[in-house]
Amino acid sequence: MARPKKRPHYDLDKIMNNLLDAVTESYEETGELKQTTAEFDMSPLKIRKLLITSGAYSNEISKEVNDLRAAGKSIADIQELTGLKKSSVNGYLPYTKSIYKAEELSINAERISIYRSRQQAVRNLMECMSEHALWDAVVAFQKYPFHTVTGLPFTYELKKGRNGDYNRELIIDRRSESKTIVWSSVMRAFEKAVELRGEIVLRPKALGDIRGVSYIYPMLYRFGVIEVPEAAAGKMEVKRPLLRKG
Repeated sequence: MARPKKRPHYDLDKIMNNLLDAVTESYEETGELKQTTAEFDMSPLKIRKLLITSGAYSNEISKEVNDLRAAGKSIADIQELTGLKKSSVNGYLPYTKSIYKAEELSINAERISIYRSRQQAVRNLMECMSEHALWDAVVAFQKYPFHTVTGLPFTYELKKGRNGDYNRELIIDRRSESKTIVWSSVMRAFEKAVELRGEIVLRPKALGDIRGVSYIYPMLYRFGVIEVPEAAAGKMEVKRPLLRKG
């Protein structure tokens, strides 16, 4: 008789604390709820609740809800006093141990790992503007929610060969269709970007007449390789984090 598969053991408190630390770090580096949502692939409501739990975020409504709760008011009382729905009241209260979910926290453990690996890849690239470091960053940021300077959302993945290793081709997913960008195009844009270090790269074409440069431009900005106008960063929905030392 086959033995049942053992579920991996997760230290729920440790994962929750690590998640709170990572989400708070991301938010404090950019001050943007929307970007922190993108970094962790979580809903804005969950991100806000995590930040309220860590004490990193508050507004007038959250302060009122938490003050009433601290005064001993029930959820129903708070609903009546504020006019908020039950789900909204709960959304402004911090997480408690009683609502930890093992399944969700196991997914969050992976989210933390992905976030940390991406941050480290960017740090490494900042220290050494090499093809190897760029490749590591490209690998780490697969499925990250990018936007072009025109606001078009996209993600990318790398092709894999028969042996399971990544081929140096990026499959750009634009929801309705996809396209391929070859590594030589990425490198041409990267080399030009390194030449322009310290300057503001006004538009994608400033990196060269390169196929797929409109997708490479936001990638290089998120990786910290180029500076862009504030308006362009806004359309790409990215405020580049001020990375802490690892």
